[in-house]
Amino acid sequence: MALRARRRRRTSDGPAADSAAVDLTTTLGTLVLPNPVVAASGTYGHGAEVARLGDAGRLGAVTAKSLLVEPWPGKPAPRLHMTAAGMVNAVGLQGPGIAAWLRDDLPALRAEGARVIASLWGRTVDDYGTGAALLAPSAADLVAVEVNVSCPNLHRRAEMFAHDPAATADVVRAVTAAALGLPVFVKLSPNVTDITEIARAAIEAGADGVTLVNTVMGLAIDAETRRPVLGGGGGGLSGPAIKPVALRAVHDVARALPGVPIIGTGGVASGVDAVEMMLAGASAVGVGTASFLDPRATTRVVDELRDWCARRGVTRVADLIGVLEDPT
Repeated sequence: MALRARRRRRTSDGPAADSAAVDLTTTLGTLVLPNPVVAASGTYGHGAEVARLGDAGRLGAVTAKSLLVEPWPGKPAPRLHMTAAGMVNAVGLQGPGIAAWLRDDLPALRAEGARVIASLWGRTVDDYGTGAALLAPSAADLVAVEVNVSCPNLHRRAEMFAHDPAATADVVRAVTAAALGLPVFVKLSPNVTDITEIARAAIEAGADGVTLVNTVMGLAIDAETRRPVLGGGGGGLSGPAIKPVALRAVHDVARALPGVPIIGTGGVASGVDAVEMMLAGASAVGVGTASFLDPRATTRVVDELRDWCARRGVTRVADLIGVLEDPT
């Protein structure tokens, strides 16, 4: 009773609401999550270091940092730089390799109660296939696999898999050939002319859904030294500045491919941001850059989303998905 009483509150948005009555369950194809808030890849650490600061089990899922088959050093420092409305980064997907992550990091993250989405990246199509095969024996400890074909810090624009429908499809087929028995979500780039074309190619090749979007290509300059701020030169812009870009990508893909599960990522830092992403057509939302400012941002977004729904009489968060009223 005490817990229920604490969840009842009066706010400026309306009368007292029972947020405990809101059903936050969301479904992405065969994947059912207790709520739609997912920690985005690269923002929650490799293992349990961030999870220990909050209750990882309260999140819909945690997406691990993207992994290459082998250890990868990433880009030179400095790797992060704050901007007026977010940050640019060129971390370069530093990682311990899949075998080390499975041995050292995944068990700790699972021990914190997290539902884990593994994330793969590769320099070649074969890297993705090999990586998926290495994950296969641990599939029972995962809820899905994300296929990152869109990191802007490793390849020139023309070389990025996510900028070519055929290349994206080749990667998806290599991953699905490993027969992981897990849903596969492809993380796509906003730096393309028509993201729906790339998303369609991924789904037709066997992906179960898409993550929209990765960072926007950017550059930060130090006027005094006349050099790029980041050690790797250019980087990826993330945070509030890219939320309109992400919303547009989610909206366009949801309209072009109705029924395809979407994890909407980009500038989500509050419960209202999550609501907007779901109205645009996302079934789940990724919280990324906000976690750098506040390591507990993910669980806060869960609470704010629940409270927003309660104050407005929304009893099922799934009822928000794709109901944006387009002007006509």
